Amino acid sequence: MHSVLARGAGALVLIASAGMKLRDPRARSEAFAAFGLEGERLQRTALGVLVAVELALGGAIAAGLAVASYAAALMMLGFGGELVVAISRGRAGEPCGCFGPRSRVGWPAVLRNIVLAAFYAALPSLPEPHLSATGWLAIGLGVTFAALCALGVAVLALAREVGALRLAVAPQAALEIEDEGPPLGSHVPVTFDAQPDGRMSLAVFMSENCPVCSALEPSIAFVARDPFLAVRVFDERRDAEVWRALGVPGSPYAVAFEPDGTVLAKGTFNSLGQLESVLATGERRRGALVDA
Repeated sequence: MHSVLARGAGALVLIASAGMKLRDPRARSEAFAAFGLEGERLQRTALGVLVAVELALGGAIAAGLAVASYAAALMMLGFGGELVVAISRGRAGEPCGCFGPRSRVGWPAVLRNIVLAAFYAALPSLPEPHLSATGWLAIGLGVTFAALCALGVAVLALAREVGALRLAVAPQAALEIEDEGPPLGSHVPVTFDAQPDGRMSLAVFMSENCPVCSALEPSIAFVARDPFLAVRVFDERRDAEVWRALGVPGSPYAVAFEPDGTVLAKGTFNSLGQLESVLATGERRRGALVDA
């Protein structure tokens, strides 16, 4: 029984270590730098290899493979050797990324790896328990539950990293060309419903046979839910006169107006983010006019 619990603990340590390595991208980058690995591509490759090896060894140890325990022991010794080299280079106190962003390069980390190496090396020597089928089933369910918890942590960590990457990438703004559409600052006689605070109005120019326009209809409906924003859609055929008067180059196209019809922003858009960028630009320019 003790050997089964020990294998489960050893597997959980490796699986948890793999999940923790995915938690904080910045700390992970600093950890790789402490060991002399520079460059984002090299760091991502090294991370993928480490996580894959730790997960594979964790699963193999849980299954009772002695060779996996010996491989884990050698890996821990290798990590300990890398820590000693990093300490000798004056990297003590820097993140090591062994068990999450709080792990640090230092002699306690070296001692920890030596203890783990001894633990994994001793696992195959533990006596095998003689359990009934029910006992083995209970142990299997326990190991499965622990693995699912670790997998959940890893998935959440990956989701957090993806979210951080999306926030780090600046959204592409709508294409605003000075010679296309109505001139900025000009007054255009386009009618909109009156709004409670008279904040801003948005004219959206669409075409009936435009696939991109059809795909953007939910985005336009979403923007139109704003109770303080007047939104009107102008069709290329039904509202051809407005298209010609404003010099709209094509669809989908959007123009943001002051309540008095002053053009604040314009541009071709292909996504909700780009449509919102027209509104954001209009808000910024409207604020500059008010401050002036």
